[in-house]
Amino acid sequence: MFNKRCGLFRPLSKIKDMHKQPLDSYDEIPAEMRSYLRHNGWNFNKKACDLAVHGMKKINPATGKKERIEPMTKEQVEELLSKNGVKLEHNVGYNFVYVCNMGRADYLKSSIPDEQHLALYVKDVIDDPDNEGGNVFRKWYADCVAKGEPVEWEEMI
Repeated sequence: MFNKRCGLFRPLSKIKDMHKQPLDSYDEIPAEMRSYLRHNGWNFNKKACDLAVHGMKKINPATGKKERIEPMTKEQVEELLSKNGVKLEHNVGYNFVYVCNMGRADYLKSSIPDEQHLALYVKDVIDDPDNEGGNVFRKWYADCVAKGEPVEWEEMI
């Protein structure tokens, strides 16, 4: 039966189980961004992760001022996860490195009390069934757009 709501010949009950196409799929995007996505999808590669993590800051509780974090490398994050017995099932590229550094900048010593819980946070975000398909990268990109920060796509290719 033809479903007028979605234009498909399928019962409406079956449509909810289909993988949904992101709404921004039809946006016009710069050639450099298209090239990046062609090679990496909506995931962090090393250059994109380094660029995103480089600008991360946290509030110094002693001064109340923002300070840059010292980013963790891929190897350091892998060591942190291994040391805490955490295995990721759905990581792509450098997504887990970005998530770990974001967790350190925004939540460590607050809602994430220590590095063991930071490792568990990385697993929770990366292996979240509602977070598949590059949502970590998409969220970072949406933050850049919302803050009016241009993304230098050619630097990340």
